[in-house]
Amino acid sequence: MFEGRLPPGQYPTETFPVLSAGPTPQLPTDHWSFHVTTEAEQRRTWSWEQMMALPQQEFTVDIHCVTRWSKFDTAWLGVSLDVFLEEVETAADFVVAESFDGYTTNLPLEYITDGKAWLAHSYDGYALSPDHGGPARLVIPHLGAPVEPFASVM
Repeated sequence: MFEGRLPPGQYPTETFPVLSAGPTPQLPTDHWSFHVTTEAEQRRTWSWEQMMALPQQEFTVDIHCVTRWSKFDTAWLGVSLDVFLEEVETAADFVVAESFDGYTTNLPLEYITDGKAWLAHSYDGYALSPDHGGPARLVIPHLGAPVEPFASVM
């Protein structure tokens, strides 16, 4: 059924494991916001209501965690990062994504554009729980494979 979709060294799971580096933040949507800041310090901000008013997209993807589990055909609802970046002018080649609790990751801008990444707020038909990054989380499905090393960051 999942032949050819399970990367070497991974095992399939029917559950959705919860992994956390610390206490799970509990962030009500009336305090939630999403920010994009450019290298020129220009900042765009969306509230929860503004994000929910943007075009929503359903997408189904496989998740391959670095802890070796894989979950197939996960169903999400959210906003493509392309929508947020439509009016953002940048010459940057890299981005830094930062979560509410301060976790950061850096990656090439090309990894999150052209329909490759979403800010998801629903999973399997339900609001995303805090244990899985809710109220919203960055989902970049193609990064289930190893990421190429890079040296510079926006």
